Amino acid sequence: MCRGLMLLALCFVCGTAGFTHAATLSSDEPEYPRDSTVQFKAAGSYEQALQIWKTPEDINGWVAANFSYDRARAMQLSETQKTKNRPPIYNPAEFFASKAGVCIDLSRFVVETLRSIDPKADPKYLMIEFDPIQIDGHTLRLHWLVSFKRDGKYYFFADSKRPGHMAGPYNDLQTFIKEYGQYRGREIVAYRQLDSYRKRQRTLDSLQPKRPEKP
Repeated sequence: MCRGLMLLALCFVCGTAGFTHAATLSSDEPEYPRDSTVQFKAAGSYEQALQIWKTPEDINGWVAANFSYDRARAMQLSETQKTKNRPPIYNPAEFFASKAGVCIDLSRFVVETLRSIDPKADPKYLMIEFDPIQIDGHTLRLHWLVSFKRDGKYYFFADSKRPGHMAGPYNDLQTFIKEYGQYRGREIVAYRQLDSYRKRQRTLDSLQPKRPEKP
């Protein structure tokens, strides 16, 4: 009987683990713990970081070792909240100091930092619109990453889902989008490369309604 109970418990744990992993992939929270052992160029302030960091990899190393996802803030920035109630997106210095935020905070930090240290990389925001999901009663559909170019190829990073990961090189954006949708297990219904995150609300408005109304 004890053996049977142990097998039952093992099945429950395995099933729960699988469910938790699927739920994690649906959200924008990191799929793995922050790795504080990652080697990176340390800086005492954001201003000093701009002097020390020279490449996307320098930024990426800092993100891998320091970024924490702020789940409560994600709910505050959800589409369920009215625009006037949403907190502002952190500027790079604020993000550097707090080391915590959500995907759009991380993307702004990386885009503006990379534009300062390596403008030839042509960093842009990559806004991805998924089919919406509900988390704690909040609607979430947009996810933000950063793209840049090197030797004519595309690279993608600053992903809150996998901090420190850099995807590339890619010949085109579409190939990455297809792979990313498969990785997340969510349907991507639209995506755009943007020069500014400030188009966020305009983008949200333009993306609705998604489906034709029922007769």
